[in-house]
Amino acid sequence: MTKQQKSEIVDFLTSEFKESQAIVVCDYKGLTHKQLEVLRKDARDNGTKVQVAKNTLVAVSVKNAELGDIELTGTNIFLWSEDQISACKVADKFASDNKDKFAIKSGIIEGKIADLATVNAFAKLPSREQLLGMLAATWMAPITNFTIGLDALRKKKEEEAA
Repeated sequence: MTKQQKSEIVDFLTSEFKESQAIVVCDYKGLTHKQLEVLRKDARDNGTKVQVAKNTLVAVSVKNAELGDIELTGTNIFLWSEDQISACKVADKFASDNKDKFAIKSGIIEGKIADLATVNAFAKLPSREQLLGMLAATWMAPITNFTIGLDALRKKKEEEAA
């Protein structure tokens, strides 16, 4: 790999990492190409990007993006997204489906180095759409209960009148 190619990769990853809220580092040793394609498709469907890159280039990119220093060893695949939850959910789901060949190592969430437990905790959180749905349901509950009560009152009055 030439210096020019390395520089392009570092520039690309730096710009991507500056825009992302979560970066997940995973070990993928032993995965087949087909399994990696399943991961990439799932990531694409959830607004997450996936890249395999040299650890030194990623470490430089993370430092250039002002996200701190991260120590990287072994074979790593990197997942990142513009929100904190998507990358964590994709990595967690794929890790549970491929326990023997894919493992979450660590990550960077909101500019802070995160361990496996933190990444797993973010993976368990509901997505933004689910949270908005829960909020709407909570707001609609009093109105729903009020209309049910009014309907019951109407039926009671009709029965008394008859």
